Amino acid sequence: MTALGSSALADAIARSFTEDEPTRPAMSPLRALGRRQLSGVEVLAQSVATTAPAASMVLLPATMLTQQALASGLMAVVVATVFVTLIAWCMAQFTRRMVASGGLYAFVAKGLGVRAALATGIAMAVKYLGSGALTLYHGGQAVIAVAAQCGIEIRGPATAVVYLAIAAAILTALLRGVRFAALAILVVEVCSLVFIVGLMSLSGNETVHVVPGDGGGALLPVVLTALFALAGFESATFIAPEARRPMVTVTRTVLATPAICGTLFVFAGWAAWSGHADTLVGAYLHGTSTGISPVVVALLHLGMCCSWLASAMASSNAASRLLYSMGVEGVLPRALGVVHRGLRTPSVALVAATALLAIGAATFAVAGHVPDWTRVTLRVALLIAYVLVAAAAVAFLTRIHELTAPTAWAGRVAAVGGVAVCGYVVIGHAVDGRFGALVAVVAIVSVATAWYLYLRRARPGTLAVVGVFDSPESRDVLPGAGAFAENSHGRMALVGADHPDAVRQ
Repeated sequence: MTALGSSALADAIARSFTEDEPTRPAMSPLRALGRRQLSGVEVLAQSVATTAPAASMVLLPATMLTQQALASGLMAVVVATVFVTLIAWCMAQFTRRMVASGGLYAFVAKGLGVRAALATGIAMAVKYLGSGALTLYHGGQAVIAVAAQCGIEIRGPATAVVYLAIAAAILTALLRGVRFAALAILVVEVCSLVFIVGLMSLSGNETVHVVPGDGGGALLPVVLTALFALAGFESATFIAPEARRPMVTVTRTVLATPAICGTLFVFAGWAAWSGHADTLVGAYLHGTSTGISPVVVALLHLGMCCSWLASAMASSNAASRLLYSMGVEGVLPRALGVVHRGLRTPSVALVAATALLAIGAATFAVAGHVPDWTRVTLRVALLIAYVLVAAAAVAFLTRIHELTAPTAWAGRVAAVGGVAVCGYVVIGHAVDGRFGALVAVVAIVSVATAWYLYLRRARPGTLAVVGVFDSPESRDVLPGAGAFAENSHGRMALVGADHPDAVRQ
């Protein structure tokens, strides 16, 4: 440290002992959450677990084999990983500069405005609540399958008890605190990865007959499966205010997760291409009927069960922070912004998110399957959110005069690619007489527009605070070392020392 720097630090420390308590301290709008708790590993656990990598390592080879797209399917996984990495780069432009429990919803608000932010919020809510319900449903099915392998038949009303028990366990873990939830997610997902990677590595290349689907060689199902498998890496952005070094750890996590999960999925694609995944895929699709050992089938279902439930827990976590952020802003009922005093978790939002997941999973269980339009809706919602955040990154950096050529290239390619895939899905399904994708696009845009018009008429003040983010408090700096002034929302905030209304705190 130079003499000048040492002198400045010494002066700041000396001044801190003579400063009085500020008459109006600066406080973060997200201060009710347990700020600065999570380590980098715990943030990474949240992000990786949401993608359900262990379960996806079975589903991807199954899709490639049933669609008879092995070499081309492996290339599709690589392309999907590159696309998601571009989206991650765009998100990182925001995570380096702001910390928000609203995640992508808050980022798009800063780049494209309120209307686009509301569309993103709806898309993210649909994605996390929908995928959380799916993973909870599949996790419950895996529990029932493991019980059957152990000679315990679970049928009828007992099935509902399984789902209720799982939802209650997830809610209990999440309410205990964000650190407890992150550690639980980490342990469960690591166990599932060990099971699946171990089984896939040890399995021989013997051929197990897999019945192909009716779209032999079709790449679109593989591409969409790979994209949705990689989705969820952005969930770390929703818990950023609760991370110890959010601008560093969340940025690293957002960039690292697609690389980690992409590598695992490329390995799974290679296993399908080389025949190493045939045994697991056969066990997943047909159980012991193909002559596979009951022990392998039980271990497979146990590993997938862990992965599904870790994903359901992580999805609930992310969805609750999105609902909490909207509750704090007043865009949704303010009750969703209530935080438990002792545990510092958004209790009302967590209960709401977990209840919606349980209802969705129970509905799938009663129906006995997941309707095709449900998966299509989730994928379209995801693509809409990704396109908007890529465009928002370019718009935001342009406005603050910090746009670089690599980021401009990444944002535009990601946005155009996302629009192309979304359009291909909508048009392709419409030609086949399926309009779920088209309905999803129209519904998200229409609801966002109607929501915006309602807020502008009934609660115009809320539009000014959409995209709330964490800000430094008076206690985050040495007394007297920070310059604070009232911002446009009437709150005290850290400003530059040359601000005309700045006061030292």
